[in-house]
Amino acid sequence: MTNSPLYIAFLWHMHQPYYKDPFTGVYRLPWVRLHGAKDYLDMVKILEGFPNIRQNFNLVPSLMEQLIDYTDNNATDRHLELTLRNPSDISEAEKLFIIENFFLANWDNMIKPFPRYYELLLKRGMRITKGDVARASRYFTESDIRDLQVLFNLSWIDPMFRNRDPFLKDLIQKGRDFTEEEKHLVIKSQLDILRGIVPEYKKMSRSGNIELSVTPFYHPILPLVWDTDCARDAMPYVNLPKKRFSHPEDAVKQIRMAIEYFEKIFGYRPPGMWPSEGSVSEDVVRAISAEGIKWIATDEEVLSKSLERPFRSPEGHLLEATTLYRPHQYSGVSMLFRDHKISDLIGFTYSGWSPQKAVDDFMSKLVQIRNSLPKDRPYVVPVILDGENAWEYFINDGHDFLEGLYRALSNDDRFRTVTISEFIKEHGAGDPLPRLHAGSWINANFGIWIGHDEDNLAWDYLGQTRDDLAAFEKANPGGDLTGAWNALYAAEGSDWNWWYGDDHTTETQEDFDELFRSYLIKVYKTIGKEVPPNLYIPILLNDRSVSPVVQARGFIKPKIDGYVTSYFEWHQGAFIDVKRSGGSMHRSESFISSVHYGFDKDNLYLRADPVTPFTGIQEQIIMHINIVQPYTFRIVFNIHELPQKATVYEKILENWAEVTTIEGIAAKDIFEIEIPFAMLKARENDEINLSIEIMRDGEEVERCPWRGYITIPVPSPYYETIMWY
Repeated sequence: MTNSPLYIAFLWHMHQPYYKDPFTGVYRLPWVRLHGAKDYLDMVKILEGFPNIRQNFNLVPSLMEQLIDYTDNNATDRHLELTLRNPSDISEAEKLFIIENFFLANWDNMIKPFPRYYELLLKRGMRITKGDVARASRYFTESDIRDLQVLFNLSWIDPMFRNRDPFLKDLIQKGRDFTEEEKHLVIKSQLDILRGIVPEYKKMSRSGNIELSVTPFYHPILPLVWDTDCARDAMPYVNLPKKRFSHPEDAVKQIRMAIEYFEKIFGYRPPGMWPSEGSVSEDVVRAISAEGIKWIATDEEVLSKSLERPFRSPEGHLLEATTLYRPHQYSGVSMLFRDHKISDLIGFTYSGWSPQKAVDDFMSKLVQIRNSLPKDRPYVVPVILDGENAWEYFINDGHDFLEGLYRALSNDDRFRTVTISEFIKEHGAGDPLPRLHAGSWINANFGIWIGHDEDNLAWDYLGQTRDDLAAFEKANPGGDLTGAWNALYAAEGSDWNWWYGDDHTTETQEDFDELFRSYLIKVYKTIGKEVPPNLYIPILLNDRSVSPVVQARGFIKPKIDGYVTSYFEWHQGAFIDVKRSGGSMHRSESFISSVHYGFDKDNLYLRADPVTPFTGIQEQIIMHINIVQPYTFRIVFNIHELPQKATVYEKILENWAEVTTIEGIAAKDIFEIEIPFAMLKARENDEINLSIEIMRDGEEVERCPWRGYITIPVPSPYYETIMWY
């Protein structure tokens, strides 16, 4: 076997989080559309020039569903909506959003190549605060905004398509002063690219140039869905959620949904699967095997821990090449284990090198691997990484590197690229593993997704929601709960917990937090059950309590009459601007513009100022004041009911019990209420956490604040003295 080539199995993993807001249908972030225009189609199109190169592509069903939603169902996202708006029609807030968010692209490779785009970046400023954006916006003309709308979207179209399309080439040559018609044609070009993705993958798959595999539908961490206790396999002392989450049936469902969706799109069942984040356990692989999947892949460190011996020296040198570069089996499923060192060079290192230097280095490493292996059998090097995220950091979106690499591999008979099924069929399914370590491709554990307080709280919320849904289904057999279950399965996705904890940060963490909780809220809304108040509270530790614009400075004793009787009656109280605390989930036009609160030693005083006086509101509006700490109460007030009074309920176990009424309440020009601390069982130094809901016809139309809650301390009798000093 001295002339046997070294086989190379590239596996490009294509995935984006599930960005669709379950209530509005609008995508919260634009990355499916933008990566669709830049990264998914060109990655297979480039292979047309290299007929001898074989590649593997892993497609996550929830990504494909979002792509098809754009192409077939006219889906939209916030960035797309604001792209299509004429600058003469946008509000000041929308203008600020565009100036702040339409430079989200790699500055060196995607902005600087467009002189006008770079000019606009310099005009805005490269290191900015919110105040800087507001100041800069004064100098952005309508023409500036339109050019920014065009160039942002144009930069996210792959260079392959920009160079082949005469209209896009002319537009780049024009450079500035774009028209509304040209802007709309850029978006049409994006959507045309998106429409070509699935057909091209189908064509290349039929030709044998590529092999397609799949991931469980909503990209869950299957071992944790199966049983959160499995995290202790790799992390014996990890802090786990308060309640164990263990639902093997959900893991199986996510696998089956993925296989069925893949078969619906491509006409055959996928032979392989990349488990989300390379996460595996013995139970999960047995379940994958039972569904007919022939191969999966994960990371080399999982293999090392499964065999209980190190594969690399402390310096990173590979010690067991003959073990790593061949398939293994568990429960009848062939398993490949990625060479994480060479894979990460493409993902994180080569972007900073010249394309030729990167190609030469990669090829030299393959030569070293080949020379280190005996000639006793065929070996395969698994190179596995994200197929979209790295390329914006490469010159020319990585085309120069990929074309150089594919050319070098095509012209060197020491190497042969293969599909994974092809290698297994020709050279065997691998030797059985005696045991399989439970872990992911990140540190061979699940520390990204469990263990931190935020992660664990998310698992507890997920578990409670699932329990409530299952109980409802049992009590109401025969109903169609598909929508509720799909929302629950979406909440099982890995992407939410990726951003919880202190492992990763992003400017859009709030969006991920809100999307996760929105899918849980969707479950309750779908089954008609009351939404637990905690689901309105951010899981992000630094985003739970809404801070007032003005803090309380002393005791107050307002007259509860529904009018601003005197400027001074609320002067010492706290003030919250609803618009500044509403968050990006605050979707509707507000009833409430601001909230005030204050107290004396015995009572809490709450005031809500409406956009228009309550006396002028004809709709049947009911206000809920929800207290979630220190005890759970709800104060219910019908603004049209006379005489005006509120009913107080306490939640005892799962039931609401009426306990008293409050007559110190009024809703006229403003809303005012006096709430005794004793009624809330609140004592000195307790914190009261509350929110206000506006209900219309039994449906919530507004919540103040939308994210989190208002935190109010119960004062001591000496509060004013303390504040004075």
